[in-house]
Amino acid sequence: MNVNVKRLVVQYNDKVVGFLEELSNKSIAFQYDEDWMTSMFSISPFHLPLSNKVYISKSDYFSGLFGVFHDSLPDGWGELLMRRMLTKKGLNFDKLSALTRLSLVSANGLGALTYQPTQSETLEGIPSDLDTLAEEVKRINDYATESNDFDEIYALGGASGGARPKVHITLNNEDWIIKFPSTMDPKDIGMLEHQANQLAQESGIHVNEFALFPSKKNSGYFGAKRFDVVNAKRIHMISLSSLLETTHRISNLDYSHLFQVIQKICVDQSDMYEAFKRMCFNVLYQNKDDHGKNFAFLYDEVLGGYKLSPFYDITQTKGKLEHEMTVLGNGQPTVSELMDIAKEFHLSTKTCQTIIHRIQTVLSAKKLDIKKDK
Repeated sequence: MNVNVKRLVVQYNDKVVGFLEELSNKSIAFQYDEDWMTSMFSISPFHLPLSNKVYISKSDYFSGLFGVFHDSLPDGWGELLMRRMLTKKGLNFDKLSALTRLSLVSANGLGALTYQPTQSETLEGIPSDLDTLAEEVKRINDYATESNDFDEIYALGGASGGARPKVHITLNNEDWIIKFPSTMDPKDIGMLEHQANQLAQESGIHVNEFALFPSKKNSGYFGAKRFDVVNAKRIHMISLSSLLETTHRISNLDYSHLFQVIQKICVDQSDMYEAFKRMCFNVLYQNKDDHGKNFAFLYDEVLGGYKLSPFYDITQTKGKLEHEMTVLGNGQPTVSELMDIAKEFHLSTKTCQTIIHRIQTVLSAKKLDIKKDK
């Protein structure tokens, strides 16, 4: 393994986007390819506009990378697997450069950006059934037990984000992400997340295709179809946090930032109302894990611009004191503050009241404890 990668070619569906290179002072430079610059789109509109200049990140968060490239790297579960894989090889994850880590991910990350030369590991053969994979995940989470098939779990989940264990699997020529319980989750977490997605869908929110995959040992495993792959073509994706060059590990974003970004980069301004629905659902349903990496934007080549991705990572987190994203500065927002933000961005009062009423009706029908005004 090359542990000292100095230069990478960034690609998008076999087109060269540009080049990443580590400089003598250890900073990392990015420059667009000339053909890309003249005929394609900005991969990070606010911080990497199309230009022939050399860009160097000043962020303290991403090990010298711009956020859009850092989105390709695993965190949470995926980072844990990468750390274990490197430890097996006698290597220290923390001592590897950001470019070396990207070469280990290569084409396995979320979104459309891929990196050459590659040092990623591919899976040979057919993946195990889900119950068997779940048992291997449990062994990996249990430091006292050695996993029998770590290499398979790493190949399937080593590029994952988020805290929950998960694998990326192709089923009937479609790409799915299937989640397993973490050590902190209730055994029926798959069913609970499936219910949360159903509630969001019934509330009129654009939720990605999802399913509850059967298990012989619990209520099932939640799966979401990948929305960054359509007909085998990768779709460029960037998270809200990375667009703004900040980290989701710090609660420093407000829903107003989401609306401002939509105003600036989205080709369909109806995304403003879609974002309003998601904000209201998160507040009323008490999904307080609503940080900047749980909102993303996809580039649509036909429309020639960005659009809000489908809603994802929908969970109820009553135990958290405050929302990761505030509403006009309040981490414990009320319904009246949801309407205040609608007014702030000149959204139709009637439409927004209708949105809130529909969500309240859906949640009340399930006899769920929902957020009410003080």
